[in-house]
Amino acid sequence: MKITEKIEKALAEDRCFWSFEYFPPRTETGAINLFDRMERMYSLGPEFIDVTWGAGGSTSEATLQCVTTAQVAIGLETSMHLTCTNMPKSKIDDALKQCKEVGIMNILALRGDPAHGQATWTATEGGFANAIDLVKYIREQYGDYFCIGVAGYPEGHIENPNKEADFNHFIEKAKLADYCVTQLFYEPELYIKWVEKVRAAGCTIPILPGIMPIQAYAGFQRLIGREKTYVPPEVLAALEPIKDDDKAVKEYGVKLAIEMCNKLRAAGQKGFHFYTMNLEKSVRLIVEGLGFVAPLENVKPLPWNPSLSKKRKLESVRPIFWRNRTRSYIARTEAWDDFPNGRWGDSRSPAFGELDGHSTHLKATGEEAIKTWGTPKTLPEICNLFAEFCKGNLSSLPWCDTMAPESLQSKRNSPVDGVDSSDIRYGWGPKNGFVYQKSYVEFFVSPEALDTLIKKLSKNPYITYYAVNKQGQEIVQPTIVDGDSFMAWKDEAYELWAQWGRVYEKGSESATLIEGITESWFLMNVVNNNYRDGSAIFEIFD
Repeated sequence: MKITEKIEKALAEDRCFWSFEYFPPRTETGAINLFDRMERMYSLGPEFIDVTWGAGGSTSEATLQCVTTAQVAIGLETSMHLTCTNMPKSKIDDALKQCKEVGIMNILALRGDPAHGQATWTATEGGFANAIDLVKYIREQYGDYFCIGVAGYPEGHIENPNKEADFNHFIEKAKLADYCVTQLFYEPELYIKWVEKVRAAGCTIPILPGIMPIQAYAGFQRLIGREKTYVPPEVLAALEPIKDDDKAVKEYGVKLAIEMCNKLRAAGQKGFHFYTMNLEKSVRLIVEGLGFVAPLENVKPLPWNPSLSKKRKLESVRPIFWRNRTRSYIARTEAWDDFPNGRWGDSRSPAFGELDGHSTHLKATGEEAIKTWGTPKTLPEICNLFAEFCKGNLSSLPWCDTMAPESLQSKRNSPVDGVDSSDIRYGWGPKNGFVYQKSYVEFFVSPEALDTLIKKLSKNPYITYYAVNKQGQEIVQPTIVDGDSFMAWKDEAYELWAQWGRVYEKGSESATLIEGITESWFLMNVVNNNYRDGSAIFEIFD
C-alpha cells in the first residue's frame, strides 16, 4: 500500500499517525536482533517504517534484506531510502527491481551524503546529480507504481548558504514527489513557519516532521554540530547539569520529544516520523506519553502480523505451531503456488517446502546459549528451563524468541467464545465482529508419559492431538492440525534440539542429555475443540 493512501485514511478518520526509521546493522546478529525489535514495535502501530541506504550503496545488501524482512515477514509497510551517492543507474535499477518484486511501493529519494573519504559531494558518472533527477528517473521507469518521498530541511540544507535558493529547490523537488519527511530539529516554531511557507508556495503534499529523541549527550552534541541544528537555549541549559547521567539524559529526551510533538499537534500537525536509531524504549515511551493508540484493526488485522508480500496477500490461515518461528515459516512457504480456498500452509501444494535448503539456526551464539540456558545435566534441569520460560523468568528458548502475547495474556489458555473483535486482549480484525479461539498447547513429552497421557485424552471427545518423534513415528487422532505442515515443523523443532546440544562439548553430560531427548521424545500438540468449555486445557495434565 502507498504511504499516501495510509495518510489519507488517517486524516479522514481525524487521528494522529506516526512512522519509524531504522538503519541496517553492521553484523548478522545485530540484524536478527533488529528484526525482533521491529516485530515488537509493530504493536505500537506505525503506519510505515523506512530503512536508510548507506552512502554509495555501502549498505545496499543489508538495506534490501531489512526492507524485505520488514515487508514480507514482519508485515510492516516499508519505505526504502535510495540515494544518488556513488550510484550509477544500473545500481538504482537493481534496487528498484528488487523492491517491486517483494511488494515494496514506497521510496524515499535522496541525494545522499558525500561518499566516505570525500569532503564534498560529487555526482557519479552515469548517475544523478540530485534528488530531483532521481525522482524523475523513477517516474520515467515505473510511472505511478512507487509512492516517492523526499527530504525537507526546515532550517535549510547545510551545504547551501543561499537559503531562498535552497527553499525554491525544495519546492521544485516536492512538487514532483508524493510526501516529505523533514530533517531533525529541536525548535517546533521553525518547523511550523517553514510548513506555512511551503503551503504558501503551492506545495500540498503531506509533510512529516522528523523527531530525533536525545539518547546520549555526546551523540547529541556531535549530531547538532555536524548538522548545524539550532537548539533552544533552554534545552541546552536543561541538559548541562545532567549531561553525565545517561539515564537522566534519556528521560529528558523523551520529555522534550513529547513537548515538541504536543506543540506541533496544537498547530494542526497529525503525522510524526521518529528517528529510532534502532532503539526501542525512548520511542515507545514517547508514543505512549502522547497517548497515541493505533486502531486495533491496524495493529491486529489477523491473529498474526500479516505479510505484505504480493504473493501472500490472500493468506488467511497460518499453522499455529509456527507461531514463534515466523521468518522461518515465511521462507519455507514463500514459493508455494497452490492455495486451495485461499489457504496458505496447505500441504497439497506441489511446492510444499522441505527442510532441505532452508537454514535452521539458533538465534543465540554458543556463548549466549550457555549464558541463557546454562549447562543442564539432568532432566529436571531441562524441565525447569521450560517452566521458567512459561513463568516469564527466562527470556527465550531455542524454539521461542519471546513468549507469545496470547500466552502471556492467558496463562491458563482458556477458550474464547465469541468475544467482541475490539476486545483489548483477544480482539483482532475489523470492528463489529466476534472472535472464537480454541485452547491449544504444544510440548515435548517422553514416550512413557505419552502412553499415560493418551489414555486420559481418549476420555474427552472434544480433545484432539498429534504426536510425532524425530524419526517420524506418528500418533494421530483426527484433528484440525494440517499433518504435513506439522511434520515440516517437526523437522525444524528437532534440528533446534540438535543445535542446542552442539553448543556443549561432545560427550559431555549436557550434550548427552539433550541428544537423548532429541532421539526419543515426542513433539505433541493438543486441541480442545469445545469453545464452551471454560476449564483450562492444562487440567488434562493434573
